[in-house]
Amino acid sequence: MSQLIVLSAIGTDRTGVVQDITKVIMACDGNIEESRMATLGSEFAMLMLVSGNWHTLDKLERELEKLGRGDNLTFTIRKTGQRAVKDNRMPYAVDAVSLDHQGIVFGLANFFAAHDIEIADVATRGYAAAHTGAPMFAVQMAVNIPSTVHIAQLRDEFLELCDRLNLDAILEPVKA
Repeated sequence: MSQLIVLSAIGTDRTGVVQDITKVIMACDGNIEESRMATLGSEFAMLMLVSGNWHTLDKLERELEKLGRGDNLTFTIRKTGQRAVKDNRMPYAVDAVSLDHQGIVFGLANFFAAHDIEIADVATRGYAAAHTGAPMFAVQMAVNIPSTVHIAQLRDEFLELCDRLNLDAILEPVKA
């Protein structure tokens, strides 16, 4: 019977780190169901959903511990189950850009939490503006809006928030 674990890894970034981790997973007969990986500063960070039987996951835990000791990686493993499907929610995408300032992600997260809107995915990045070099900040989110929410009213409130935070943003449905 297949079981699921969430695996996180953090360590100093270097060429081959993804290959080393995935090699251990494959050698233990694990299967990567989903993953997110990024370099943050000089560190590497990864989240994975891995499936396998109980023997696979037990072996994987031991082998990753060995890899971590020899490679300055910290692993966390947590057993999980299948995600419950909420069929009464509509998938929307949020894309926001602004001059970089404190509180952008918090402001967006606070808005969505206050409206019982689930944030399914978040990606942020800072960059220099093309012609001026000004520090910019971009946020992309995937959110799931309850079907009971009045979209036009939500969009108006979202745009008011964006005005207060000085964000140029859109909230649009995800099209299949």
